[in-house]
Amino acid sequence: MSALMGLSPLLLLVAAGLAIMLVDAFTSERSELALVTAASLFVGAALAGAMLAGGDIAPAPDVVTRYLAVDELGLFFDIVICVGAGLSALLAGGYLREHGFERGEFYVLIIFTAFGAMVLARAVDLLSIFLGLETMSLGAYALVAYRRTSARAVEGAVKYFLLGSFAAAILLFGSALLYGATGHTDLAGIREVVAAGEADATLTILALVMLIAGLAFKVGAVPFHMWVPDAYEGAATPVTTFMSVGVKAAAVAVLLRVLVGAFGDPVSMGLYTGWTPVIMLMAIVTMVYGNLAALAQTSVKRMLAYSSIAHAGYILVGLAAVHEAGSFAVSSVLYYIAAYTVSNVLAFGSLILMGSKGKEAVSYDDLAGAGRRHPMAAFPFVIGVLSLLGMPPTAGFFGKYYVFSAAVSAGGPMIWVAVIGVLASAVGAYYYLKVIVYLFMREPEEDQPIAVPMQSIYVTVALVLAGYYVLKMGITPSRYLDWAASAASSLIG
Repeated sequence: MSALMGLSPLLLLVAAGLAIMLVDAFTSERSELALVTAASLFVGAALAGAMLAGGDIAPAPDVVTRYLAVDELGLFFDIVICVGAGLSALLAGGYLREHGFERGEFYVLIIFTAFGAMVLARAVDLLSIFLGLETMSLGAYALVAYRRTSARAVEGAVKYFLLGSFAAAILLFGSALLYGATGHTDLAGIREVVAAGEADATLTILALVMLIAGLAFKVGAVPFHMWVPDAYEGAATPVTTFMSVGVKAAAVAVLLRVLVGAFGDPVSMGLYTGWTPVIMLMAIVTMVYGNLAALAQTSVKRMLAYSSIAHAGYILVGLAAVHEAGSFAVSSVLYYIAAYTVSNVLAFGSLILMGSKGKEAVSYDDLAGAGRRHPMAAFPFVIGVLSLLGMPPTAGFFGKYYVFSAAVSAGGPMIWVAVIGVLASAVGAYYYLKVIVYLFMREPEEDQPIAVPMQSIYVTVALVLAGYYVLKMGITPSRYLDWAASAASSLIG
């Protein structure tokens, strides 16, 4: 049994998902499913956190480690994904009931989607990468379309599904080409063959391009971002919250494992280190486009969707610096993912809090004057957008600081990438601070209903937890950076 302790967070989610499915089938009482789901996910995060902090990871059987890594990096992403999914489940406990479509299958879907994300984050074989990706993606498609009476939700889900299917096909074709070029499906075997110069160069480069394209789609990087605004806007806000943190975190994890784990040695890989300028260019375009597109939005929810694209660009900055900055670049990416998770939960959760009586707050006008009438409800919103902006003393500040520091440490053209990132962040200040302006300095139009914050203990608890970690990671970042460094060391010794 101890041999499976490293996989205990995944096994716990499978058991919890099956149990909730049975409970939902045999009872009509669903009032506490949100709490049970969140508790299961938080326990999974606690198990992973205990093993990561203690450094005590029992070796797993070879049949497992052949496909799934049992290491500090996997545990780190277990924590991030479980916390993001758990907080999203709490938000759903208030949101779904308020809007009158709470059903048990939602919580089953969110647990198994989180499970797929965790499998993807641990995958070290092309086969397990595809299985984890599809397990996560199928759940995400269903969650986007969960509000099936909404034409916007169905439209977003169809766009996400169709584009996601193309991305999965490209990824699968790239995997087949990489197997043909190297004779291996495991990332370690691929690395050995490529490093020895025994792989077919043309097939390997073509396969790498396809793998990057398929995984960049899930990250939401430009030019593979087209699904993000419509899917985020159409989905129920708790679903948008989970997609923006859990799905993105898993995609970043597998991108790290593929690029750094299989193609990451700048000395022996030679030609194949060409992925660095590709990621660098993608980071620049993603940061610039995401921030400029967010400026033009009248919907806060859609603005946060484009903001999510911009944040994908900041993450790619750290990834592009890996060859020169090494372990520090990886740990900066990991810290950024953790900081972004709690910051985004706080922002989207505050948006949920501002809606009530079946009406969802999505536009800037919906927030007009709410800060002066309900300051305690507006306070978490302020913290959330300031953290996404990167203002001290929030988690978002140190997330951007570490990522840009890694870029500067890498030197060369990466210094200019960091400069562009800082300038792009300055552009983001406009639309983030615009939220605060509407909350405290605008009055609603005469025909505009006055915002009345939702009364939900679930939403309140989620916001308190997210706000606590946004501030704690900003005030005492060293502990969390140490965890990130420990996780990075399992990828880059």
